[in-house]
Amino acid sequence: MLVLIFAICVGSILKRTATALNHNSKPAGFARGVLHGALMPLALPNLVVGNDVPIYAEHNTGVNYKLGYTLGVNVCGAIFFGLFYWRLNRMRRSGPEKLGRGFHIE
Repeated sequence: MLVLIFAICVGSILKRTATALNHNSKPAGFARGVLHGALMPLALPNLVVGNDVPIYAEHNTGVNYKLGYTLGVNVCGAIFFGLFYWRLNRMRRSGPEKLGRGFHIE
């Protein structure tokens, strides 16, 4: 629940900053692509509840922006799934009693 509230807050901040940055005449470059890519997964709860959150700058530099966006999405995913699998592996090593009833990993 706390993650959902955090994601909605980040999404609303992202919407406001994206609106302000999109009025800038300068196209979005690599750095803004990394930022948009890293924050894109946090936009999902906002999109689910119907908020129109921009997750991609239409006015961008092309390949540089897209490389930054891809890097941001992948780094964010690697951190999320890395922490998830690290924690799962830690629970697996600590014994089946920590995993919960009826949940077995072999």
